[in-house]
Amino acid sequence: MSLIEKFFPNVVPLWSGPDGVVDAINQTLYMTFWTTLIAGLIGLVLGIALLLTDEKGLLANGPFYSVLDKLVNVFRSIPFIILLAVLNGVTHWIVHTGIGPTAALVPLIAGAAPFYARQVQNALLTVDPGVVEAAQAMGLSPMAIVFRVYLREGLSELIRVSVLTIISIIGLTAMAGAIGGGGLGNLAINTGYLRYQNDVIWVSLIFIMILVFAVQFIGDFLARKTQH
Repeated sequence: MSLIEKFFPNVVPLWSGPDGVVDAINQTLYMTFWTTLIAGLIGLVLGIALLLTDEKGLLANGPFYSVLDKLVNVFRSIPFIILLAVLNGVTHWIVHTGIGPTAALVPLIAGAAPFYARQVQNALLTVDPGVVEAAQAMGLSPMAIVFRVYLREGLSELIRVSVLTIISIIGLTAMAGAIGGGGLGNLAINTGYLRYQNDVIWVSLIFIMILVFAVQFIGDFLARKTQH
């Protein structure tokens, strides 16, 4: 504790309590978990829809694919800091507030879902076309091929792109926190940077890096286990 007090003098008083380090970690985990869950489900559905309706897909539909593809590209191209401002009215309508971790979920999901959708599409495109053709020859329906071929054969690659997306979400939570979303980003900017408390900034960075390394380690382990 003496070493902590020596090198991080401003962190010890902030460790617990409202807007403290523990509270900031919990808020970051809260935003990351719910964004990953909701945006992951939406992105998975959109990614499969892009895969199936592509010109070479099992349910090729040019007009539908064109519209969906452009929507995904539009939302992916909007910088997250601008997306926060654009969706401010929508956020107020859904959660009745524009600040805090729950309010940050709306733009986080809107930004992460299209990003993950494109990752899912690219991951599933790596599945051997010969396996898909064999499944078609066996008379499997398109949805059966999705669940029994694409998702099973592409599981390892899906895990890898999911890890990439979760790490990106952790970075977005820090950005959201810097403008009122709470979490480690809020702690680093509003408490550390604006008050010239560099030790608070470093502690926030260390915990964010721990989260990123943990996600990467678990993801790499699962990807190796499902590789075949």
